Amino acid sequence: MGNVLVTGATGYVGGRLVPELLAAGHEVTCVVRRPERLRDVPWAGRVCIAAGDVADGEAMSWALDGVEVAYYLVHSMAGGPAFAERDRQAAMTFAEAAAGAGVRRIVYLGGLTHAHGRLSPHMGSRTEVGEIFLGARTPAVVLRAAMIIGSGSASFEMLRHLTERLPVMTTPRWVNSPTQPIAIRDALRYLVGCASVPGEVNRAFDIGGPDVLTYGDMMRRYAAVAGLPPRLIIPVPALSPGLSSHWVGLVTPVPSRLARPLVESLRHEAVCAEHDISSFVPDPPDGLIDFDESVRLALRRIKEADVATRWSSASTPGAPSDPLPTDPDWAGGSLYADERTRETTASPAAVWRVIEGIGGANGWYSLPVAWRLRGMIDRLMGGVGLRRGRRDPNRLRAGDAVDFWRVEEVEPGHLLRLRAEMLLPGLAWLELSTEPGPEPGQTLYRQRALFHPRGLLGHLYWRGISPFHRLIFGRMPRNITRAAERLPGGKRPELHRVPPGRVGP
Repeated sequence: MGNVLVTGATGYVGGRLVPELLAAGHEVTCVVRRPERLRDVPWAGRVCIAAGDVADGEAMSWALDGVEVAYYLVHSMAGGPAFAERDRQAAMTFAEAAAGAGVRRIVYLGGLTHAHGRLSPHMGSRTEVGEIFLGARTPAVVLRAAMIIGSGSASFEMLRHLTERLPVMTTPRWVNSPTQPIAIRDALRYLVGCASVPGEVNRAFDIGGPDVLTYGDMMRRYAAVAGLPPRLIIPVPALSPGLSSHWVGLVTPVPSRLARPLVESLRHEAVCAEHDISSFVPDPPDGLIDFDESVRLALRRIKEADVATRWSSASTPGAPSDPLPTDPDWAGGSLYADERTRETTASPAAVWRVIEGIGGANGWYSLPVAWRLRGMIDRLMGGVGLRRGRRDPNRLRAGDAVDFWRVEEVEPGHLLRLRAEMLLPGLAWLELSTEPGPEPGQTLYRQRALFHPRGLLGHLYWRGISPFHRLIFGRMPRNITRAAERLPGGKRPELHRVPPGRVGP
């Protein structure tokens, strides 16, 4: 076993690969742009975490020093005219840094397709990145996978919500494209095994499960496994990838900007042409996990709230990534604030339980219709909306998605800071905190909404939305503290003051 490096450790696959590599005895370094995103993961204390961007050659040369195997698990999902060039340059930079550092092998997870000349922009870019690594000085293994089935994956969430919410579906033609899905457990087993592939091997491998299915087949079989009535699927030819992605964005938690590359990839046949990987990473004795069993495993984890990573673990396309300015007299421009406090007889622990459980099924403790409307507007604009929910119903860690927010900071028992990922003309944060109150037996709840406008539109947005903020944010302190007081054991016992000169109650 040796030293390995993982890029994309905050993403869905990378976040699950790291503990598997640790279990296999490897020493692991994770490269992330914002190390705090990994601070609260269960394995954080067992890895080396380095700050850096894969497009920064100097940072990668430093991070790759002494590394034997480097996993490249990043790719752009944001689209736009420059995304393919960014991915191309990042892959070339990483490959050169790996060669300079003497890395023995690069492992890349790409998309499965054998189409030529008619690939979607994202599939074309992922194919190109694989070719860059295979042509580099460091030997590479490029794994090509179709849909990954696992609790929390974007592809699985799209399939799950389409099937559960639409008993009758008019669907695009891509529901008839054959694909060979793979269970996340098998994909991780292949990735871990690639660290031991002989050094002279430099090639791509197709990986997939034992079943070849159309998307329509997968929806029908998902319904059967989940105990749902049979689904009626009516293909129609008129839905373009753009219209399909908006339709997916309205029906499922996956925003249209992320759904589009997923939908575009489904237009291509994604069936393995070979199974040569088994010569280097043998199949398990019981064989690969079939589609039905992979769905059962995913649903069991969702039911048990044991979802280690989700598609929302990775940065959302187009979402702001700037951390909250720490300078109180921030020189970066205007910083609007809406600050509120409320005293309560609930204990600090009870108030914190409510704060940490906010969002998802628990809601936002103020005008649910207004929150749903804001989420709907965001989704219509291509944003994430409120449907991402939470990874865990009770606990939060830095980097978690909570509806259209991202956990930027969490200090257990004291502070929760959320950064907005809805589409806004600026950057926004919401802070919720608790501390001892001014009087014995009291707890002080603090709430702060902050907004840094971008241009004139940002200033106009804040001024226009301020009346609604007074309604929405104004009710939250009262409702949150009342919820804390209603929790079992949440309200502190009343203090009986003893008059001067008396002993006892």
